[in-house]
Amino acid sequence: MRLAAKILSTCFGIGYFPVAPGTVTSILAVLCYYFIPVLHEPPLLLSLILLSTAVGVWSGRLMEAEFGEDPSIVTIDELAGQWLALAFLPEGWLPALLSLAFFRYFDIAKPGPIDAAQRFPGGWGIMADDLLAGLFANFSVQVLLGMLTFFHLWPFL
Repeated sequence: MRLAAKILSTCFGIGYFPVAPGTVTSILAVLCYYFIPVLHEPPLLLSLILLSTAVGVWSGRLMEAEFGEDPSIVTIDELAGQWLALAFLPEGWLPALLSLAFFRYFDIAKPGPIDAAQRFPGGWGIMADDLLAGLFANFSVQVLLGMLTFFHLWPFL
């Protein structure tokens, strides 16, 4: 059981990357989304977000029991959060890069409710702050793309 939790919570070992494992996981989530077109289908992407969230809550609780509060090797939360940041965005490199930039900003800076969400107990806290960061990032990208469209700059970038 613990081995499965370690494998899944670290996104098959990405969490052991020596530098910025959360950022590495986010980048790989964007690359998967960008190069696997079936992930653009909302029912599939939302199902994967829900599945990774459920697995993250379960495995995160076990990992916290072994490694302490919100261990950095747990990166399934970045996977779910980054995919949420990408959900319902138009296809293209600019929305993908913006989602990555905004998600990493909100995940690292943890403004307001994002910071509060990480205090939920067990695996819920591990997952909740990244899911909120993903929602904030998605909203920010939607607003920015809307503004660029209004000023006739998008989709020409």
